[in-house]
Amino acid sequence: MPIIQIRKWRPRSSFGEWLSLEGSLEVGSQNLFFPIPQTTFSLPLPNSSSKDMEGRCSRSLLCCLASLLLLVQLSTEQFQVVGPRHPIVAVLGEDAILPCALLPAMNAENMELGWFRTTLSQAVFIYWNQQEQTEEQMDEYRGRTSLVRDFLLEGQASVHIHKVQVSDNGMYTCFFRHGGFYEEADLEVKVAGMGSDPQVHIEGPEEDGVRVVCKASGWFPKPQVQWRDLSGKKFPALSEAHTQDTEELFSVEATLVVRDSSVGNVTCSVLNPVLDQEKAMAIYIPEPFFPQASPWKPAFAVILTMLGLLLLGACCFIRKAHSRRMQVRQEKDHLWRLKEEKQQAKEEVLKTIDELKADLYQRKEAYLSAWRKAPLYADWRKERFQAWPVTLDPDSAHHRLSVCHEKMLLTWKDPSVYCDEKCSVLGLEGITSGRWYWEVKIENELHSRWTLGVCRKDVRRKGNYLESPQRGFWVMGKVNKSYFALTNPETWLSSMQDLFRVGVFLDYSEGDVSFYNMIDGSHIFSFPPASFSGALFPYLMIMYGAVSMTVCSMESGSEGLPVPLNNFPPLEETLSTPMEGFSSGCGVDGAPPEAESLLLP
Repeated sequence: MPIIQIRKWRPRSSFGEWLSLEGSLEVGSQNLFFPIPQTTFSLPLPNSSSKDMEGRCSRSLLCCLASLLLLVQLSTEQFQVVGPRHPIVAVLGEDAILPCALLPAMNAENMELGWFRTTLSQAVFIYWNQQEQTEEQMDEYRGRTSLVRDFLLEGQASVHIHKVQVSDNGMYTCFFRHGGFYEEADLEVKVAGMGSDPQVHIEGPEEDGVRVVCKASGWFPKPQVQWRDLSGKKFPALSEAHTQDTEELFSVEATLVVRDSSVGNVTCSVLNPVLDQEKAMAIYIPEPFFPQASPWKPAFAVILTMLGLLLLGACCFIRKAHSRRMQVRQEKDHLWRLKEEKQQAKEEVLKTIDELKADLYQRKEAYLSAWRKAPLYADWRKERFQAWPVTLDPDSAHHRLSVCHEKMLLTWKDPSVYCDEKCSVLGLEGITSGRWYWEVKIENELHSRWTLGVCRKDVRRKGNYLESPQRGFWVMGKVNKSYFALTNPETWLSSMQDLFRVGVFLDYSEGDVSFYNMIDGSHIFSFPPASFSGALFPYLMIMYGAVSMTVCSMESGSEGLPVPLNNFPPLEETLSTPMEGFSSGCGVDGAPPEAESLLLP
């Protein structure tokens, strides 16, 4: 007989009592737990005896069993992850807890949980299959983290970091995943530590005052130093220097010059801005430590002031007379320089033109003799390659993908449906020899994943398969904001600008697969030389996100790339005409190349 555990009830009206349910369902010998976050199931109970009420309640529960299972299923499909609203303050050497919770609350015991630093590869703690996973955990967190399991059934998970270090300071991301749905939240940890008590001592007289030095060490973050007298009046410090040791703890040395002999006690306080706690030390400065003022100083200051005024007047008179003479002389020199500069500029322009012509000729000859060693400038490389007319093969396309516009455009059939596997398509014809290239225009949103390149036709392309040269794939792509090349291990392409048009260059005989940004002609990545066997086919893959890929028509070609040397216009026209941007048959407007060629200075 099905049994529903009742956790709480409360009356709703004067006509009867309403029973609110939440808990677990027991059918036969199996106990199936269904978390029911923020969901209330109510059944009317008539005003009768307790036994009669229990019998009727059991029959009502059996009638509502189907509705209960349906509502439980709907309530657990999606969720949100919520972190603490304010930064977590962690004291050096003590423990810290990083909490995250599910909204609505649901059972997280069978979910995949993770805490990371700036990227998913920097794992702090990973929980999966109801146990801790340490293979991908960062070395600095091994043995220092544990999961607080007390409230997993209520959707609350926390990571316990033992013996907090300075390196634990910064941003964290907690990650919850259940099936194909996942969410994440950010939280910040501020590490703080109180260092040693300040040490204050008198160094000696300083001009018309006394120099006092305050030192403290072992603080984090950078402490603040403040000088005060007995009444609480603040003194501006003469200097303040901070240093860090090998453990990234701060030491501070502040200097104060006290000029008032009646001050007496001076207090140096060192404040931790995160904990809002301070340590202070006072020192008494006896009046005999202050230097005695000399009666001749005021008279000497007046004499120096008068001498300064006299010297200033004499300098002004001499300067005016000299400026009149120099003005006449400068006018004559100016006319002579204009004539010389005009003649010199004409000679330099002619000389520069000759040097540029010779330099460009030498560089083009050097490139043509060793073009494989110069990965930049895509259009110079295209002189050695032929355009491959790529046509997508609809029969090889995943059932979620759509191939249209003369078999040149690849998009999702239904972008609103989430897909947790790789969906790919091949070109219609394979390549078995020669040097070929083609271009692909990409339009994608921020959170998306795609790859493109070449592969063998017999590779496995079902489910969430792996792409690597060992498995017959030579591809690069994008995941969210980052670009990568799928080597073994994968290579992340840092400082990469957004790619809108990518050129794929395949040299079959040399085993070379290279990728270029066809907007500015810059080099993206080249795979190590490989030994190909069998035909290689153009390959496009979309995993998630609003992504569309268009194979560019090679009939219109790419305009705006640096033209070959034997097709250069006269250099005088080149110097007077602005450099045009890149464009292509895909209709993507470009900009002048930002990256210089390896052949250019």
